[in-house]
Amino acid sequence: MSFSPLYTPPTGADRDLSTLSNYLEIRTTHIDLVWAIDWTAKTFGGSAALAFEAVTDVDEVVLDTSYLSVEAVDIDGAKGDWNLDERIDVMGQALRVKLPKTLKKGETTQIKVTYSTTKDCTAVGWLNPVQTKSGKYPYLYSQAQAIHGRSMLPCQDTPAMKATYSSRVTSTLPVLMSALRKSPAPDQELELGKSIEYVYDQPVAIPSYLIAIASGEVIYKAFPDMEGRNWRTGVWTEPLTMKEAYWEFEEDTAKQVACAEDLTSAYRFGVYDFLILPDSFPYGGMENCCLTFATPTLLAHDRSLVDVIAHEISHSWFGNSIGCASWSHFWLNEGWTTYLERLIIGKLHGEPARNLSYIIGKVGLIESLKSYEKTPRFQSLIAGYKEHEDPDEGYSQVPYEKGSNFLLYLERTVGGLEHFLPYMKDYVKTFTNTSITTEQWREHLFDYFGKQKDSETYLKQLDKVDWDAWLHGTGVKLPVELEYDDSLSKLCLELAARWDKARTDNDLTQFSKKDMAEFSSEQVCVFLDKLGEYEPFRPATVRALDELYDLNKSHNAEIKLRFYKVALISGPEYCDSAAKWVETKGRMKFCRPIFRLLNVQDHDLAIKTFKAHANFYHPIARKMIAKDLGVEL
Repeated sequence: MSFSPLYTPPTGADRDLSTLSNYLEIRTTHIDLVWAIDWTAKTFGGSAALAFEAVTDVDEVVLDTSYLSVEAVDIDGAKGDWNLDERIDVMGQALRVKLPKTLKKGETTQIKVTYSTTKDCTAVGWLNPVQTKSGKYPYLYSQAQAIHGRSMLPCQDTPAMKATYSSRVTSTLPVLMSALRKSPAPDQELELGKSIEYVYDQPVAIPSYLIAIASGEVIYKAFPDMEGRNWRTGVWTEPLTMKEAYWEFEEDTAKQVACAEDLTSAYRFGVYDFLILPDSFPYGGMENCCLTFATPTLLAHDRSLVDVIAHEISHSWFGNSIGCASWSHFWLNEGWTTYLERLIIGKLHGEPARNLSYIIGKVGLIESLKSYEKTPRFQSLIAGYKEHEDPDEGYSQVPYEKGSNFLLYLERTVGGLEHFLPYMKDYVKTFTNTSITTEQWREHLFDYFGKQKDSETYLKQLDKVDWDAWLHGTGVKLPVELEYDDSLSKLCLELAARWDKARTDNDLTQFSKKDMAEFSSEQVCVFLDKLGEYEPFRPATVRALDELYDLNKSHNAEIKLRFYKVALISGPEYCDSAAKWVETKGRMKFCRPIFRLLNVQDHDLAIKTFKAHANFYHPIARKMIAKDLGVEL
């Protein structure tokens, strides 16, 4: 792919401050992993052979590592000269490999590191059999975003660097990775407990945070092929979860991939499978290439949460293909992905449904913006991380929701979808397989519209955009308050207003189960979100709300989260119920706000619940909950 001088790789001024590697001097082109899983020690080890190409003349290779036990380093087959620097908190230790001779620009080399992970690995969650559905076998899964890949393998752990990878992993339980399985076949019946080598290949260059592994008692079932498409989809789960998981997603997944493909470009990864993980997974989904990791909280028994998969599918273009050059520009991943997710919703369910998704997302955005009032730089789209600062600290709804609203605003600025969709396709075509900065994105935006018919009109409108406010502005409001189609939210807000009014006249007889009989799950969420904006209700009112609409019995985790938010600020009545619920909710979207509310309402219960179940949570979630509660791990 050729670029005009307008599109150049990020320079030293845009260096990713979360990596210790010298990735601007030498780049990884391929990684070959050979691992064996030790279920007893809860580690895996072997080797990582990394191929490099010099970007400039270079004398050493510096790699990111964290809590790795390094045994040996070979350079082009010969014993290498290496050492580990002192640890720098969350950044880990730099592995410095002295090259035998200066590598000239364009020259290549291969470095093989023999090593093992350790019990302190921050990327991998290890589950005991009792934490799985059958209770028979252990389970492991990784979560490498943002900078935890370095605790699985030595690498240039930055989103700016993309490389292909292959792997051979030996385990007594089935192994899944974010790549194409070469052997054994996905649907082949395997003897659990027997040591088998699993072979994978990822021919598309991806950043280190997308290298992923899971292993446990899992089975596969493919969704029906979609005519005319050069890819397949399917679901992996524990056997006892397969029936409900397959039913939940069989109607929508292939349609969503096809819709995203039609809106952007051909799907590049060949396979779009997803894995329903055990309950401790800390995110709604993780867009690992070829194999999205998904939370079991999506199994709502009514297909109401399948659009989370649409979000992860959209990452196949934004994040996995066009990535941010550093975590400060993370909104280029999540803002674009959320925008495409909602385009898919609009195409499949209508424009009002697309707008409803923005309305729901706006609530989470305001909560996140308020939570960063003491660190306002995380309210900005360009977060501005400091040297050696953990990107997890700035993880919130800001890049997702502020970013997608910004793109919606630009869509309207240039005259609507008929003008913006062709631009989006050109953006994808121009930058696929690169990692870019916000400035590169903006330069392309102006360059594209500057080449169109009526370019003067387009550019005049874009010049009116307050770029500084959108990209660097702080505060708890959007720079421009956007209006959304409220045809699906109006009844929800009217019902919430009636409940708010009832607090003063204490008349609950006006409400009935029919109030929400025709509401979708999304509309119930809008109703509860609005209740959460009012002054706290009396405990008796919350109890009546629950008894009337069966909110605490809901299988939909999004509804239950919002109900507990309303209930836990009214009094202690629902504390025990919420604490019991959060014991099995590893997704940070659910466990962190519930623990924070419990901490206010019943501090002792919050601490007791967390300490009793701390090992259930993934290391990332465990760290963040402990920080929320002020607990030392």
